[in-house]
Amino acid sequence: MTLLIPPRVHDVGGGFTVKRLLPHASRRSVGPFVFFDHIGPAVIKPGHPMQVRPHPHIGLATVTYLWEGAIMHRDSLGSAQEISPGDVNWMTAGRGIVHSERTPERLLDRPHRMHGLQTWVALPRGHEEVAPAFTHHPAATLPVVDVPGARLTIVAGHAFGQRAPAEVLAETLYVSMDLQAGCALVIPAEHGERALYPVEGQLELDGVPLPAEHLTVLDPGTQPRLTARTDARVMLLGGEPLDGPRLIWWNFVSHSRERIEQAKADWKEGRFGQVPGETESIPLPDR
Repeated sequence: MTLLIPPRVHDVGGGFTVKRLLPHASRRSVGPFVFFDHIGPAVIKPGHPMQVRPHPHIGLATVTYLWEGAIMHRDSLGSAQEISPGDVNWMTAGRGIVHSERTPERLLDRPHRMHGLQTWVALPRGHEEVAPAFTHHPAATLPVVDVPGARLTIVAGHAFGQRAPAEVLAETLYVSMDLQAGCALVIPAEHGERALYPVEGQLELDGVPLPAEHLTVLDPGTQPRLTARTDARVMLLGGEPLDGPRLIWWNFVSHSRERIEQAKADWKEGRFGQVPGETESIPLPDR
């Protein structure tokens, strides 16, 4: 039996809200994915830009993927990269990184649509303390698989015989699938854990309607048939199960409670470093 996870609306600051699917009380992770936010679709109005001030991470990689809009990423490594629709920003936090996410200056004075996903991938225990890193992969570098009635973009990891360029540290499945009305596609069973997230359109899984903006966790080893009743977009995500449970506190992910306590102290005492050119930061929350 599949597990259905509903979205929860979460304010990420300044009245900017997202739909959060992971973590959830009924399911903490799917493959290495421990965090899943759906951004928009929304109109960003002049005077109300996205302004996520510098904040820290450990023990994870952040993955940003957009269909509309743009985000300016800056981090404590000195990276400064605007992400556009179809690109992938992959930031490995490892032992610690600080970054900010803001509306690009070129869009501040005009309304524009924003729509995309931000996810966190927990690093394997043996790689939680790797050196932080940032890579940007333009849309043109992502593998695309065309099958009758569908276009499948491999965002990260491997699927459908193709592998994305982002360097992953665990077996990962992350695919953006655009389906035409009437298309039917069998979901392969090659990954140990999988989930579907319908973004737009009407879809059925083995004849049962899939509710939009709900995460459907698939049973291991099954090969269900996904059918588009209208033109539709759906994400396929997952990979190998985590090598043990993870703790998540604010922006920190680790198998160790002591490591998270250390990260909290490091951020409070200013030991994480800074994003060049930025003086603001998000303070450590009380809880």
